[in-house]
Amino acid sequence: MESHEVLRGVFQQCSPKQVASDLGLSLSMIYKWAEPPEASVGGSGSTNPLDRIDALLRCTNDRRLVQWICQRAGGFFILNPKTDLPHPEFLIPATNQIVQEFADLLAVVAAAASDNQITQKESQDIRARWEELKSVTESFVACCEQGNFRPLKEKHAARSATLGGEPGLKR
Repeated sequence: MESHEVLRGVFQQCSPKQVASDLGLSLSMIYKWAEPPEASVGGSGSTNPLDRIDALLRCTNDRRLVQWICQRAGGFFILNPKTDLPHPEFLIPATNQIVQEFADLLAVVAAAASDNQITQKESQDIRARWEELKSVTESFVACCEQGNFRPLKEKHAARSATLGGEPGLKR
């Protein structure tokens, strides 16, 4: 779906007049965002904020932009894994990795809560472990859906090599 199509749908639920007022922009500018770009045949639209975010992401290649937007919307960003060949023999180790990540999260939470208070640093540590668990789990689910565990197997092998060949060690 193109960005102007997304905005056209949004403006069916939210008044373009209200958006213009809230953003301090002209109503005509808001309507132009919901039209195809000028370069398109017959298009008279203007570069909209979604296209600008996309361009910023492409030129910086920094996912913190997307993570920030997702966080502002009350969610989170998980990168989809790339898959190509099935390797179901890695199913058990991949499952174990999720269990280990969850155990790591619980350990961080338990340590942080042991004194009946959570500091800002402890909160950040919990968030980091939670984000890692979500990422590992999303990768696992995507591999399940595609029947391909090769990306997980390769990631595990790379991590083992980085940690001196000891697969039981964590980062």
